[in-house]
Amino acid sequence: MTTAFDPIVLGGKPLTSRIVMAPMTRSRAFGPGTEPTELMATYYAQRASAGLIVTEGIQPSPVGQGYPDTPGLHTPGQVAAWRTVTEAVDREGGVIFAQLMHTGRIGHPSLLPDGLVPVAPSAVTAKGRVFTHQGPKDFVTPRELSEEEIRQTIADYAAAAQGAIEAGFDGVEIHGGNGYLVHQFLAPNTNLRTDAWGGDTEGRVRFAVEVTAAVAEAIGGHRVGLRISPGNPYNDIAEDQPAEVYEALLERLAGLDLAYVHVLEGPVRDLTARLRKAWPGTFVLNPFTYPAVTGPEALKLVEDGSADMVAYGALFLANPDLPTRLAAGGPFNTPDVATFYGGDHRGYTDYPTLTDYPTLTTLSGVTGVTGVTA
Repeated sequence: MTTAFDPIVLGGKPLTSRIVMAPMTRSRAFGPGTEPTELMATYYAQRASAGLIVTEGIQPSPVGQGYPDTPGLHTPGQVAAWRTVTEAVDREGGVIFAQLMHTGRIGHPSLLPDGLVPVAPSAVTAKGRVFTHQGPKDFVTPRELSEEEIRQTIADYAAAAQGAIEAGFDGVEIHGGNGYLVHQFLAPNTNLRTDAWGGDTEGRVRFAVEVTAAVAEAIGGHRVGLRISPGNPYNDIAEDQPAEVYEALLERLAGLDLAYVHVLEGPVRDLTARLRKAWPGTFVLNPFTYPAVTGPEALKLVEDGSADMVAYGALFLANPDLPTRLAAGGPFNTPDVATFYGGDHRGYTDYPTLTDYPTLTTLSGVTGVTGVTA
């Protein structure tokens, strides 16, 4: 029987286990020009015992930024700064992918340079508010991307992927979920286009397919993963019948020889099973456990064949040596919700490992923190 602690080869890269550190926005890119810092290098290196680390969302272009102090990967300075992170992880024997995340309509002009405004497949305003340096602000109506701008955005993803490899990353994950730009093209309530980039299922999956294909061409499909969150209503997304769209998406991606598909699961396990069956390659699952954080019980998803790899978010945030703790059955540090976003080392690099203290608090009673996964 295969377990989550067994090795696996991912896109030709040997991994020590099938336990993934899920991407989590931390908003601590305080370097010049939203560059990662030495503290971020420490944070990721501490968690290098993961079979695979997927970074927080990284904007592939200036207009792709949707939150304060999130890092970029579109300037030479950013590429150089990320090299400090990848070298730190490599010294600890880890494998790390950069998650490319264009937030689309989720954001605010105050977060963007040079008078830019958020963009999207259609000019549909998201309900809700976004946090900025000036406090929470209502979402604005995004500007609809033209055909030429869509092509440029695809090129931005490919260029950022090339920058990631130059920076020493082992690969990239394209964020296609959680209501951000790729998801906005997939969802019927955010993509109202009637041209070749919208309308029917074929049109709505086109952007995701072309972004993934362009990135795969730029760096090799074996270095590329795609994250999706079918039916996830986060960021005002409405997908009443997601199975058709996502099965079609996976069918069109099957020939690209990707490293993996990463599903951020909703409450419907049947849909996960359908996508697992539809995808011929490595299947990574971030299981639905709300309101609790994903815990040791998720290891069974590898054992029963539901997934090839299992991703942990908040529990990895609070437990830098999570694979060791999972193997031992705990105990686990409790995630500090107040320090998830922004701040200094507290709640970031100061969580103790098992070797630091013999007796630690447990996870019991912790609920409602799964939103840390971006």
